[in-house]
Amino acid sequence: MKQFYSLDEIRNIKETVVALGNFDGVHKGHQELIRRTVKSAKMAGLKSAVFTFANHPKNVLAGRPVIKNILYLEDKAEIIKSFGVDYLFSLEFNEIIQHLSAEEFVQKLLVEAFKMREAYCGFNYHYGYKAEGSSETLIKAGLRYGFGIHVLEPYRIDGNLVSSTLIRELIAEGKVSECKKYMGRNYSVGGEVVIGNKIGRTIGFPTSNLLIDEAMVTPSHGVYVTYCKYNGAVYRGITNVGIKPTIGDNKKNIETHIFNFSTELYGKQIRVEFLERLRPEIKFKSVQELSKQIENDCKEAELYHQKLDMALIK
Repeated sequence: MKQFYSLDEIRNIKETVVALGNFDGVHKGHQELIRRTVKSAKMAGLKSAVFTFANHPKNVLAGRPVIKNILYLEDKAEIIKSFGVDYLFSLEFNEIIQHLSAEEFVQKLLVEAFKMREAYCGFNYHYGYKAEGSSETLIKAGLRYGFGIHVLEPYRIDGNLVSSTLIRELIAEGKVSECKKYMGRNYSVGGEVVIGNKIGRTIGFPTSNLLIDEAMVTPSHGVYVTYCKYNGAVYRGITNVGIKPTIGDNKKNIETHIFNFSTELYGKQIRVEFLERLRPEIKFKSVQELSKQIENDCKEAELYHQKLDMALIK
């Protein structure tokens, strides 16, 4: 998959079938849109493409972060690539694009830059200055410029409209076990392990600490059953998200205890996948009381992992 990050980079491309949207989460609704785009492009002998923004337009328009990211940009690109997409147009939503009218958006971006011959979009797709363009106006533009438009109906699972908003709400509320149903994968965060207060090590539960990325949506404070991915391997573990009130550390972070693991991870890159929330974060009367609770949490988490392993075998 060839990736383009600015309009100046887009040169010598072939005609395309483009999936239009923000794809902030690449959930199952987005995946269906991309699958149809790739299939249609192959049938027509064209290149498949996904057009999205590297930054969220609502954050630019508000002048501050009002929408948290579900995916890191590199993860977003890797997931899109896995569907066999030929081109990824991941452009910055800047002043120039922000002020393009709906007509200019179609003409300068879709037609001239992307060489779009066909497009797939969601029923609620909007584009152009102040989002004046819609799927309906795009259909009319297609008649003028000679490209086809396919508008997908709302994608639902168990009666719920699958959307990035829904997924953000589930994560923020700690309902991480429900994310896979809508995303097709576990919600995860990653980063470099940093030095913490080392309290976990002194009470027999050493942890790997990740700083909170303020641009990303993170689970509510609590204790979670998790996987930890490091150096190509997957390890079972348990993770606390919060401010560690018993210790007195008031900065929110993510700390993971990996079962039966002794490798030093400071400075290393890891990824934590959230499977289930066990309990909310609690302030205990003493470190000893905290240690006892962590021991119980680990037993519960290990039992969860065992049941999950058995279900996968079946």
